[in-house]
Amino acid sequence: MKTFKDFNITVAHSAFTGDKIKISKILNREITVSDYKIDDSKFKGKCLCLQIELNGTAHVVFTSSIILMEAIKQVPKDGMPFKTTIIQENERYEFT
Repeated sequence: MKTFKDFNITVAHSAFTGDKIKISKILNREITVSDYKIDDSKFKGKCLCLQIELNGTAHVVFTSSIILMEAIKQVPKDGMPFKTTIIQENERYEFT
């Protein structure tokens, strides 16, 4: 009988690492965005999950900002990672 190991199955590890941090804590600070995903929100609409690094520490940021979602979808995958600053312009967030 075969064992699971005999199947040579590998699973792509796609979990983000680091502590969750509020977007308000990273506003106007330079961060490095290394990955993202957009999923259905458990509340309403879509949710953007960002894998970031701030001062050498990995963090995960969640936001429902449509502006950030539309902007990050335009970044080519080979453009990752990239440095940016998230600012709040009136009632919306933007990458700079």
